[in-house]
Amino acid sequence: VVDLAGKEMDNPTFRSDTVLSDVHLHCPSKRHLMVRSNGVGQPVFLSYFKLLWSTEDLASGKHVREITTGREHQCRSGDELCDKDRSNIKKERELNSEGVEALLDDDGDLEVVRRPRSASDLEAEDLLRDIVCPVILMKGKEDAFEGEEQECTCSDVIKIEHTMATPLEDVGKQVWRAACLLADYILFKRDTFRCCSVLELGGGTGITSIVMGTIAKRVYCTDVGEDLLAMCEQNVALNKHLMEPGGGEVKVKELDWLKDEFCTDPEAPYSWSEEEIADLLDQCSVIMAADVFYDDDLTDALFRTLYRITHNLRNSCTVYLALEKRLNFTLRHMDVTCEAYSHFRNTLNDLENLQDGKMKYTVEPIKLDFCQFLVYERIEQL
Repeated sequence: VVDLAGKEMDNPTFRSDTVLSDVHLHCPSKRHLMVRSNGVGQPVFLSYFKLLWSTEDLASGKHVREITTGREHQCRSGDELCDKDRSNIKKERELNSEGVEALLDDDGDLEVVRRPRSASDLEAEDLLRDIVCPVILMKGKEDAFEGEEQECTCSDVIKIEHTMATPLEDVGKQVWRAACLLADYILFKRDTFRCCSVLELGGGTGITSIVMGTIAKRVYCTDVGEDLLAMCEQNVALNKHLMEPGGGEVKVKELDWLKDEFCTDPEAPYSWSEEEIADLLDQCSVIMAADVFYDDDLTDALFRTLYRITHNLRNSCTVYLALEKRLNFTLRHMDVTCEAYSHFRNTLNDLENLQDGKMKYTVEPIKLDFCQFLVYERIEQL
């Protein structure tokens, strides 16, 4: 974002405090509906995140319709797509085999030929990852979207209210790729999480907790900020029908990493009761967090909170951390770096090497070769 000082075009001031997740630009919904403004005046949109299998399939144990990432992929309508695919690949190979001479005209000038559509392009079409733009739902125009809403069946769509571009302190109001990645893993390893009691740190819009709520017994989805927690609670309510068949429950609570205690003030919204704290410490066996490692101070605070909570749990616990490694060019290093990720790794190593006679942490990487259940771009940096 560039702010121009007065009318002088030669003195631009650069600001980098507004960020945008591209998940919303590639999600399978045809439109983003602006449904309201939140408490701080930001527009709130409603998006549909389609599961590649339904909750009915989850209950019956049917296999997922897996997304393949290679050049060979599933046919969409008989042999039609495969024939197109083979034809394009054949043309591409013929073009490559003819060499540079085939690209020159009679005078020896370079003749630019449009690249044939590859299998990956057709695959992207198959996944309905068209870039879309926000559409504001105007008063009296509700009927225009009724057909679209009917297309989204209750059992295979997660409805999420979110904002688009936000200041850095409000990034929890967007949906990020690492949250989709963690949701994929939860659905893939659903037997591992069945009937568990789970705590999510930095739950944001709540999409990962909602997915976990379709499998686990109870999920405490935590974050800070009344406006954000209200949005998260609204999303839990929108998807309550997905959790009811399995008897799962998602509770939205405040958990500030910069404070050493749970908020138990009964007058404060989203505070904890003594019974809920006792239930968490007695029953919790899974802690998860997705895309919360972007600020060094917050990373330190999260690991302190993680240590404090795991130290007080009655049983051993598994922590699942998902993040995107974001590369940036910095003037300080004059190179492409990823300082937030490096700080995360160093802090994680410190936790694993901790020797206080009370806790022992073991860190294990998870290979990303499991199935994809939500439509998003699973990039190498996840």
